Amino acid sequence: MPKAYWIAHVTVSEPDSYGLYAQGATEVFEKYGAKVLARGGAVVGLEGESRPRNVVIEFESLEAAQACYDSPEYQAARKFRIGAGDAQIMLLEGV
Repeated sequence: MPKAYWIAHVTVSEPDSYGLYAQGATEVFEKYGAKVLARGGAVVGLEGESRPRNVVIEFESLEAAQACYDSPEYQAARKFRIGAGDAQIMLLEGV
């Protein structure tokens, strides 16, 4: 079964609320066995719209990544992210 990747492109406008989200989400990612591959760091936008904060998280499967997103714990953390900036989040199945 191929691994899956949670990819987020974010512009944070409310750092305090986003910090609460990040804290809660990190605990959920750990619970689901996720491995953070990239979070924050320098960004070089080459084509299209780029955002200042980008995150790549590896999961054992697309089902595990979806279960993490759908979990009550993640949804509770997510409430702090809503309104704290703009985000594009996707799950991508690996090869």
